[in-house]
Amino acid sequence: MQLETTPGITMNDWTAGYVTDLEYTFGYYTELNPLRAKLALLNQRLGSPEIQNACELGFGQGLSINIHSASSSAAWAGTDFNPSHAAFAQELAVASKCDARIFDDAFEEFVARTDLPDFDYIGLHGIWSWISDKNRVALVDFFRRKLRIGGVLYISYNTLPGWSGFTPMRHLLSEHARVLGASGQGMVANIDQSIDFAEKLLAVNPKFAGTSPQVAERLSKIKGTNRNYLAHEYFNRDWHPMHFSTMENWLAPAKLSFACSAHYLDLIDGINITAEQAALLNSIKDANFRESVRDYIVNQQFRRDYWIKGPRRLSGLAQAELLRKQRVVLVRNRADAKLKVAGAIGEAELREEIYKPILDLMADFKPRTIGQVEKSLSASGLKFGTLYEAMMILIGAGDLSPVQEDATIARARQSTDRLNAAILERTRTGADIDYLASPVTGGGITVNKIPQLFLIARSQGKKSTSDWAQFAWQFFQSQGQKLLKDGAALETAEENVAELQKQADAFEQAQLPILRALGIA
Repeated sequence: MQLETTPGITMNDWTAGYVTDLEYTFGYYTELNPLRAKLALLNQRLGSPEIQNACELGFGQGLSINIHSASSSAAWAGTDFNPSHAAFAQELAVASKCDARIFDDAFEEFVARTDLPDFDYIGLHGIWSWISDKNRVALVDFFRRKLRIGGVLYISYNTLPGWSGFTPMRHLLSEHARVLGASGQGMVANIDQSIDFAEKLLAVNPKFAGTSPQVAERLSKIKGTNRNYLAHEYFNRDWHPMHFSTMENWLAPAKLSFACSAHYLDLIDGINITAEQAALLNSIKDANFRESVRDYIVNQQFRRDYWIKGPRRLSGLAQAELLRKQRVVLVRNRADAKLKVAGAIGEAELREEIYKPILDLMADFKPRTIGQVEKSLSASGLKFGTLYEAMMILIGAGDLSPVQEDATIARARQSTDRLNAAILERTRTGADIDYLASPVTGGGITVNKIPQLFLIARSQGKKSTSDWAQFAWQFFQSQGQKLLKDGAALETAEENVAELQKQADAFEQAQLPILRALGIA
C-alpha cells in the first residue's frame, strides 16, 4: 500500500505517511473470491471470464490471496508495500506450495513490472481510500494495460455521502496524533489519546456536534474497536472517501463499466429501499446516476463493487441455464440459519414457506445445482425466479456459498490442507487468524480459535471430545489465559475444562460435519 513521497518526507522513509508500526489485522474478504463475482455478475445477466490469472493489490497480511490461491486453479500475484505483511504472506504461500507470487513492491514499482501476465481478475479491498492521487493514476493505468478484455475488477472504498458527517472528526483524530502524539509512546497510545481528546471536545458542546449528531455515536463505537484496525482505517495521511460518480470518472480511462455490488444483499431492493424510493430510482433513466442517487437514499458508507472491461449481456435463456448449473452448499448449521436479514431500512423477515424448504433440503451439506434444488422443490410451487433470488439472499446472509467444479476441488485439496495446517500452527503459537480455506467454496470459512484448537487436537490423533477439551485447556494455560463466560472469567481449571468440554461436544455435533463437507476437516 505505497504512497507517493511528499515534501518533508525523505526518500528513505518508505512509509510515506502510511501506518506501519502496527500490523494490519488478519482479515479475509469474501468479495475478493472470483467465484462469488461470477454469480453476482450472472445475477445481472452479465457474462464473466474463466479466471486463469488473478491479482490482489494491497493484500495486507495476505490471508485472502493465499486462501484464494490455494483453493482455486487460478495463478495469483499480488503486492503489499509493507515488508512485514509480505513476509507473512510469503510464508503462507511457501507452506501451501500454491505458487502465489508475493511482492512487497510499491504500487508504482509493481505496475511497472514486465514479468506479470495479463489478468482476468484484479481485486483491491479498501486501499483505494488510503492512497494518493498519484498512486490512483498508476493503478488505473495498470487496469487499462493488464486487465484483459472482459476481465473483472473488484474494488471497495469508503463512500460519500455516508462518510460526510464523520470526515471532520476523522481529520481531527489524525491531526491530534500527528501534532500532539509522541513517536516514542507508540501508535496505540496516540490513538487512545486522540479519542480521549475528541470526547473532551464533544463534552463542551461544539456547534459541529449539533450539525452532525451521529458523530458521538460513531466515536463511541470506534473507541471499542481493535487498535490495529483503527490505525490503518483512520490514521493514515491519505484518506479520501468519494462519491460513486467520482469513482466512475477515475475508472473511465481503463474502459471499465460498473456491473453490480459485490455485497449480495445490496442487490435486494426490498430490504434496502422503500416502495416510494424504488419508484423514484426507477424513474431515473441513466443507470450510473441512479446508482449515485441510491447511495444518498441508503446513506452509503462503504461500497464493494464489480466492474467489467467490456460487459457482455446474456440472453434471459442463457442466464437461466447458467444459473441452473451453478452449485451451492450450506455452510452454516441448519439451526443457526435465521429467517431474517438486515438491510438499509432495517431487519426483514424471510418468508418461511420459501426459505425453510431450501434450508431443509441443503441441511445434509451436499452440493447441489440450483436446477437440482428447483426439481426437488417442484411440488412447493416455487417459481424459478423466486427460488434463485432466495438463494442469492441466503448466500448474502452467509448461509449458502457457491461451489467449485469437482475437478477444481480435487486439485485444490492438497494445497488447502497444507495452508490450513500452516494457519493452525500459527494459532497454536498465538496468532489470531479466524479463517481456514475450503477447496469446495474456493474461499475462506470462519473458524474461530477454540474450534481450531479442536482441529489441532484431532490432527494429533486425539479422538474424544474430552481429549480435545484438555488439549485446548493446556493451550490456554500455557498462554496464561482463561475463558470468559457471560462476560466473567472462569477462575478454576475445572470450570474452564467443563466449558471447553461443552464447546467440544457442540463442535463435534454441529460444526465438524460442515468442515468435513467443505473439505477442511
